[in-house]
Amino acid sequence: MEKYMYPSRDEWKSITARPPIDADELQDTVRTILEDVRLGGDDAVKWYEKKFDNASLGGLMVTADEIDEAVRQTPEELLDALALAHDNICKFHASQRMELQKIETAPGVECWQKSVPIEKVGLYVPGGTAPLFSTVLMLATPANIAGCREIVMCTPPGKDGTVNPAILAAAKIAGVHKVFKAGGVQAIAAMAYGTESVPRVYKIFGPGNRYVMVAKQMVSLHDVAIDMPAGPSEVCVIADDTSNPAYVAADLLSQAEHGTDSQVLLITTSEALSFSVENEMEAQLKVLPKHDIAAKALENSKVIIVKDKDEALALSNMCAPEHLIIATDDCFTLADMVVNAGSVFLGKYACESAGDYASGTNHTLPTHGYATAYSGVNLDSFVKKITFQHLTAEGIRHIGRAVEVMAGMEKLYAHKNAMTLRIKDILND
Repeated sequence: MEKYMYPSRDEWKSITARPPIDADELQDTVRTILEDVRLGGDDAVKWYEKKFDNASLGGLMVTADEIDEAVRQTPEELLDALALAHDNICKFHASQRMELQKIETAPGVECWQKSVPIEKVGLYVPGGTAPLFSTVLMLATPANIAGCREIVMCTPPGKDGTVNPAILAAAKIAGVHKVFKAGGVQAIAAMAYGTESVPRVYKIFGPGNRYVMVAKQMVSLHDVAIDMPAGPSEVCVIADDTSNPAYVAADLLSQAEHGTDSQVLLITTSEALSFSVENEMEAQLKVLPKHDIAAKALENSKVIIVKDKDEALALSNMCAPEHLIIATDDCFTLADMVVNAGSVFLGKYACESAGDYASGTNHTLPTHGYATAYSGVNLDSFVKKITFQHLTAEGIRHIGRAVEVMAGMEKLYAHKNAMTLRIKDILND
């Protein structure tokens, strides 16, 4: 990891800059697949599944029997863990329900907002060497709590044409009944445009590789909404002399093993702590099964020594990390200073892994600095807010003239007339 000793604020922007995401080279390939699926439907999806996943498929939809068999194949211990995580995710996301509140903004003018579920949502769950069954819970659980009428899930099959049993078990627990064997760009296209088998949805959620991310962004221009833009996964740890070096090292490595392009950052007020963490990382890395991946990610990772906690939080807020771990004894005081982060983990026991799986918060989060403007997936991600207003004659008396004046000044005379007619009728009553 590259180390920076007390850098000036002028250097912070360059230090925290992520490598640019160059999607230009992928766009032609992605555009071709999207168009092929839009025109060719199921047959195009199957063709690309054969090409990319070496899977020869009959039907795309996973049958109820396949789901039941997958549950039987899943170890009991994992089923119990999935059930526990699902319960906690339910509790946290159910608490986010909005209560309807009517407000009288002026006498005779009543306004309110209603939360309405998005009718059709699509969930993309990566498979392959690292099947993300936890993502099934993170996406399907709030979708069900929100009341989405149709939940469609796509996930790539293996070479034998079957879906990873743990993914299907998680789908069963989370209440997903429409699961399709499709991965990559072809899955995004199927949900964006609809095929003979895969229903067209109104919003697509879920992580994926660079091709999937580009596909989501391209279909979002004209055809369907998406959860958020995304880049490689990342973590920032703020630590001091009260932090546990072994824990900090483990948290940094847990992010580094995601991929060679993962972003790992340690900000600390303690030079001694930084050396202890580096020694711990070296020892832990030796026995890590994904040693090569994590080691490659660490080559582009950074340790930054700052003079005090104020600088540490200011630097973190500039970085706007996907995951922020504040591993200090005064973590709650520092938490009040956080303004840009996807999800925050407080104290020495709050490892990122807890949020990734079972604490109850969502692990689908903004990366690449998007936490400056985007939230992670939550209950609101699966609903839309519709506003209502009701005006009485008294309401017209209170705001009518203001509407006339403003519409006239904007030269929207039909707007003005719509109010003028009502004012005249009320005055003539």
